[in-house]
Amino acid sequence: MVIRRIGPLSAGKVAGVLYAGFGLIIGAIFSLIAMAGGFATEEAGGAAFGALFGIGAIVLLPILYGCMGFLAAVVGAWLYNVAAGLTGGVEIEGSAP
Repeated sequence: MVIRRIGPLSAGKVAGVLYAGFGLIIGAIFSLIAMAGGFATEEAGGAAFGALFGIGAIVLLPILYGCMGFLAAVVGAWLYNVAAGLTGGVEIEGSAP
């Protein structure tokens, strides 16, 4: 079997969902670190700033990661299609079950 073309929008949608999931995980980690840092300070409002930053990370990072993953996959699929047009594609060999 030879892969001659990859649908850029199809690849973009899949990558966007995957990267949004990664962004959610990383946002949760940032949130925990920000809240721990906020509670560690003795300044007034430190805990509120940490909580606000943590909530922002959980909301904003999945959106940013998803958009960037979508764009990167669309460009990558387009570049693959150009290269596959010049070379004939990638041959995949597998065994039947």
